[in-house]
Amino acid sequence: MAILKIVEEGDDILRKKCREVTEITPKILTLLDDMRDTLIKANGVGLAAPQVGILRRIFIIDAGAGEDQHEIIEFINPRIIETKGHQEEVEGCLSVPGKYGVTSRPMTVTVEATDRNGKTFTYTGSALYGRCLCHENDHLDGILYIDSVLEMLDPDDVE
Repeated sequence: MAILKIVEEGDDILRKKCREVTEITPKILTLLDDMRDTLIKANGVGLAAPQVGILRRIFIIDAGAGEDQHEIIEFINPRIIETKGHQEEVEGCLSVPGKYGVTSRPMTVTVEATDRNGKTFTYTGSALYGRCLCHENDHLDGILYIDSVLEMLDPDDVE
């Protein structure tokens, strides 16, 4: 597998809306594998296809982030189907290195998506993972967390 270059703020691709995946091809499977390796190497919680220069409605999250083992969940053509609660917490982004800010997001988020085998599934994430699902889904519509940040933070103040 390959480690992909993560596109950074200022690159126009991050502001474009992604196209749906109409067929799960070997190219899509390779992209998912490469995104996995890239996310783990970058020590991130989530990664969307536009962050590696691909305008497809795909993102992945590491539901085991911060632990010794990784639990990568792949979302193809994700759609948020339910949200509950509210949280205001710190967010960062692999495409916006060195910047952090407080955002307002739902506490719990349920997403419906397709997996690499073409099966539809739902996944519910809360707290960090609720934020992550919203954050990565926003990337697919050309939205960055800094667009609606409540307060930017000094990087030295973020653990």
